[in-house]
Amino acid sequence: MNTDNKVTANIHETAVIAPGAKIAENVEIGPYSVIGENVEIGEGTKIGPHVVIHGWTQIGKDCRIFQGASIGEEPQDLKFKGEKSYTIIGDRTTIREGATIHRATGEGEETRVGNDCLLMALTHVAHNCVVGNHVIMSNLASLAGHAIVEDRAVIGGMAGVHQFVKIGRNAMVGGMSKLTQDVVPYTIVDGQPAKVVGLNAVGISRAGIKLDARRNIKKAYKLLYRSGLSLQQAIAVIEQEVDSCEEVEHFLRFLRNAERGICRERRERD
Repeated sequence: MNTDNKVTANIHETAVIAPGAKIAENVEIGPYSVIGENVEIGEGTKIGPHVVIHGWTQIGKDCRIFQGASIGEEPQDLKFKGEKSYTIIGDRTTIREGATIHRATGEGEETRVGNDCLLMALTHVAHNCVVGNHVIMSNLASLAGHAIVEDRAVIGGMAGVHQFVKIGRNAMVGGMSKLTQDVVPYTIVDGQPAKVVGLNAVGISRAGIKLDARRNIKKAYKLLYRSGLSLQQAIAVIEQEVDSCEEVEHFLRFLRNAERGICRERRERD
């Protein structure tokens, strides 16, 4: 451990800090935590007891990591062959008890969690996932490999997300949902398999999206889910009939790139 780290960080005497670890100022590391050789921890981050941080892992500023969390460990992926890959956590993110975040499969690849996220107890972020900013994952929610979660999405407790699934901006996923297809931005999905149950009107309002943009989102949503059009037809009609704004353009980009298909709307018979 660097001499400077002893002076500027509050490290419990039972913690094990590898000599090559880079610990910034005002970092706290609790009892029996283990910090690996290639780990970087940003200023003001607080790490509780029995936390293990391994691999080529970067933790941002002012994060909180609670007891028993494991970050940067080798992925649970049979394709992984010990290559150098990364885990990157943004600033002000909170990682609660027993959460696991694994580094990527593939030389130079990354698993990434953004700024201001809350990963509750026993959540799991698998290899090569990308989690945006202001994302909330409730207890026991799990992302399989290569999943993408856009900004301000909320994932309910015990929800399971299949490999390569994308969850759109400001979407909400109900607890215990099973996601095998992409979740369109601004929607609420629920069930096994998950289906759309409505527009996340409260979420997009709280996000500060302007009234005109919210109206455009609602119109685009109705064209996608209530018009009887195919996905490609709905995209074409939205392009022509809905006023352009950043939110609608993002909505359209997401639809054009939904490689796994999208969650469809729940019907009364479902």
